[in-house]
Amino acid sequence: MAPVNRVFAAQLAGLPVFGPDGESIGKVRDVVAGLRLDQQPPRVLGLVVELATRRRVFVPMLRITSIEPNAVTLATGSVNMRQFHQRPNEVLVLGQLTDAHASLTDTGTRLTVLDAAMEPTRTRDWVLAKVAVRERGARLGLGRRRSSLQVLPWQDISGLGLTDLSGQPQGAGQLLMLFDTMRAVDIAATVRDLPVKRRHEVADSMDDERLADVLEELPEDDQKELLAHLSEERAADILEAMNPDDAADLLAELAPADKNRLLDLMEPEESEPLKRLLAYSRDTAGGLMTPEPVVLTPDATVAEALAHIRNPDLPAALGTMVFVCRPPTETPTGRYVGCVHFQRLLREPPAELVASAVDSDLPALRPTAPLAEVTRYFAAYNLACGPVVDAQDHLVGAVTVDDVLDHLLPEDWRETGLHDVRNEETSRTS
Repeated sequence: MAPVNRVFAAQLAGLPVFGPDGESIGKVRDVVAGLRLDQQPPRVLGLVVELATRRRVFVPMLRITSIEPNAVTLATGSVNMRQFHQRPNEVLVLGQLTDAHASLTDTGTRLTVLDAAMEPTRTRDWVLAKVAVRERGARLGLGRRRSSLQVLPWQDISGLGLTDLSGQPQGAGQLLMLFDTMRAVDIAATVRDLPVKRRHEVADSMDDERLADVLEELPEDDQKELLAHLSEERAADILEAMNPDDAADLLAELAPADKNRLLDLMEPEESEPLKRLLAYSRDTAGGLMTPEPVVLTPDATVAEALAHIRNPDLPAALGTMVFVCRPPTETPTGRYVGCVHFQRLLREPPAELVASAVDSDLPALRPTAPLAEVTRYFAAYNLACGPVVDAQDHLVGAVTVDDVLDHLLPEDWRETGLHDVRNEETSRTS
């Protein structure tokens, strides 16, 4: 993108948008920004562009190569033709921020927003860094002094964050409505920005399944803080709803007395797998694995296997592989026979037995395999999921690539903010 220091949203309205070869794409109709709960400048996600057909589409900022006084140029002539739909955590700068009421943080002076300016950052992001405002209530009649226009930093203005745009912070109920449209990882990032009291209100209002999903995406310190806020009975229910490997990681961080008390409150069928996982070091295959992979007996059909991996609640990585074992099929299983890759299942007749498609040549990990060995294993065999088999040839679990990455990244990777490493196009299309 050309080195532009500041662009006011009103300057963009109506500008023609061209592709890299000069072909006309449409005209800019608005600027889309992601609202925040704190006072930091919102990130500019992209532009709303109206095509010649009157359809309005979203163009991410990373697709824009230059913004000139008379035109906007894209890096590619192809655009996503889906109709633009605003998400609850987004604001249209021209359509919603303009004429919105706000106040000066230090003095409480009432203001009216006239425009907002976006500026580039060193990370190639654009943020709404400045706001053009005028004091509310001033009249322009004869003999009255017109209030002066001011351009102030976003941080100096109150009432324009993730609020009702009238200065009143959203209550827990409003936030939950917003969260209904968001992924758990994005909710976690938002929850981390909340004041402690509001964070607890949101946690109290969430159902167990949703809170479990969010808790899995929080840094360890935030996980422990939220878990400590909950009653012990509800904390045990949340741990039961979490993925077993994530629940075991969280329990391992607690004081032994707290860990044992929560395990005792859990249902035995839920706590026993966690106790097995806690027996392994966190940086081994046994500590990384989940005890709930897809396990079938050799006489199951391909159709049955496909039905299992179509389960929408099954994590994507676990859905890439079905493990074939002798009964019992609960981990630790009977004798491990082998695995079937989901692509192989797609090529087999539905009535065929999974035993005929088993890959018995793929080596299995031992529970004591260290993280470095697990990493080499996934890289060598290009896997998203791999079996963990004990010395008696029982399948005890499966390691997924996301858990490997989680342990390879710096410990504070969640705290640095997912939004800092995710580009605009991903955020809009995921």
